[in-house]
Amino acid sequence: MAPLSVSIKHSGKTYPVELDTSAAPAEFKDAIYKVTGVPPDRMKVMIKGGYLKDDTDWKKVAPKAGQIFMVIGAAGELPKPPSEKVLFLEDMTDSQLADALRLPVGLHNLGNTCYMNSTIQVLRAVPELHTALSTFDGRGNTNKDLIAAMRDLYRGMGQTTEGFPPYKFLQLLRVVAPQFAETRQGVYAQQDADECWVQIVNSLTNAPLSGFSLANGGSSMPPPAPNTKFVDQFLSGEMTKTLICDEAPDEAPTIIKERILKLDCNISISTNYMHSGILDSLNQKVEKRSPSLGREAVYTETSRISRLPANLTVHMVRFYWRRDINKKAKIMRKVKFPLELDVINLVTPALKEKLLPLNTALGQIEKERDERRKTRRKSKAKATEDAAVAAVTSNNVTSAPAAVTIPEIQMVDASHTTGTSSAVAPSEPIPGVLEDEAVVRARENETLRALIDPELAADVGSSPHGIYELCGIVTHKGASADGGHYIGWVKKDAIDSSLASGSGLSSSKPREDYDDPKDEWYKFDDDKVSIVNKEKILNLDGGGEDSTAYILLYRSKPIN
Repeated sequence: MAPLSVSIKHSGKTYPVELDTSAAPAEFKDAIYKVTGVPPDRMKVMIKGGYLKDDTDWKKVAPKAGQIFMVIGAAGELPKPPSEKVLFLEDMTDSQLADALRLPVGLHNLGNTCYMNSTIQVLRAVPELHTALSTFDGRGNTNKDLIAAMRDLYRGMGQTTEGFPPYKFLQLLRVVAPQFAETRQGVYAQQDADECWVQIVNSLTNAPLSGFSLANGGSSMPPPAPNTKFVDQFLSGEMTKTLICDEAPDEAPTIIKERILKLDCNISISTNYMHSGILDSLNQKVEKRSPSLGREAVYTETSRISRLPANLTVHMVRFYWRRDINKKAKIMRKVKFPLELDVINLVTPALKEKLLPLNTALGQIEKERDERRKTRRKSKAKATEDAAVAAVTSNNVTSAPAAVTIPEIQMVDASHTTGTSSAVAPSEPIPGVLEDEAVVRARENETLRALIDPELAADVGSSPHGIYELCGIVTHKGASADGGHYIGWVKKDAIDSSLASGSGLSSSKPREDYDDPKDEWYKFDDDKVSIVNKEKILNLDGGGEDSTAYILLYRSKPIN
């Protein structure tokens, strides 16, 4: 069959090309490359009903002499062969494979040890912990040995693609905290994940750890002091308690400052939201001896946070002791928790004054970013629709139009879809186009950094605004406090960035992520690891015997 004389329209220009319908479409693309300079792997040839593929049947396309094909893609050189030999998956070592796949591994259950496995996985999402452990080389007592075992455990988990057995860490944990060695009928008993969390964090507190990265989100932050401890800076807050005697209003208030490692969320018959449960735990009636009355009296205890750590832990108080049956029971009530937590009304007035300017500005800027994202999505959808209509119309045109019919924005988007960086940009900036977002965000980040309170800027490891993102959850499944099953859930980008850099700083998102933010989570069910979406996470709020949020780890939202 004789070749057909057809035309190619690209970037407003028309080129004559010979089409041999007896040859594969790949040869047609090679011919297009010769006249347009668009490499076949970055080329999209529009035909009726879609794009020309390498396995497209020419009979179904039914091209005709004089037909015009529209080509989308950026001109450029063909990709060069890799400078290094390609290493295939089957030829990689376990360490190379683990690094290439970037999928964190699970932990073997060594006999009712899901409480420990889930805790270790969620703590692994704290980037400063990796930095601290990497510089830790101490041994000599059980606490230090436990931290050294945790360091070795994380290293081992990063060098394999199989489930990892945490034998050494478990053995030392049972030495440090003998309750975790409790057995029932010769079998190790199920333990409380919250107690395990507290024990591990306390062991980290007792060990000298240093070598931190910055967490407040700006290179202008001062470096940590030489004797800075990881837990003190990045996991510990301060609570200021004010006690006023109900029976002696003229008595001077008692003010107490305490170091805290977590916030408790009390759950009553009226608790529907985590925020209200936390407030209930901060406002209590207590009895203590009154110096003015000389006897026990009722006091109103009002607690407010006076220091916010970069990593904030919330404990859902779901287990309590039932005296009638002499054992722990579980509160099954559904309590909703947010993916983004603003604690501005849980802090002291003095701290609120420091947080408020940046807190308010960050909230407003986030709203503006959402509006820009919606606008860009609508613009891209409209441009795609217009290009498709133009493609169908052009197939029936026998002569090249004088005007340019392909919007320049389509040329830019086509190169993004192939993962290249050599896109042909428009000659003039187009408002709302993806390329302008990075410039806008850089300006916004400068505004936000200027609003950080100087005292909070100097407090490395504190939150400068009080807005947090949920990054990890330990859940409990079942109705029994002494049984059931614990599972860890960690936000994918939180643990990926933590393992990749060990840095508290979050770099600006790639351009492709501005309009398509990923919100996936890893589910760590002992040695089984899977990926779930945020809708699954929001369903972990309780109300039954399925997995229910028990410990929640929030991380201060980066301003970059």
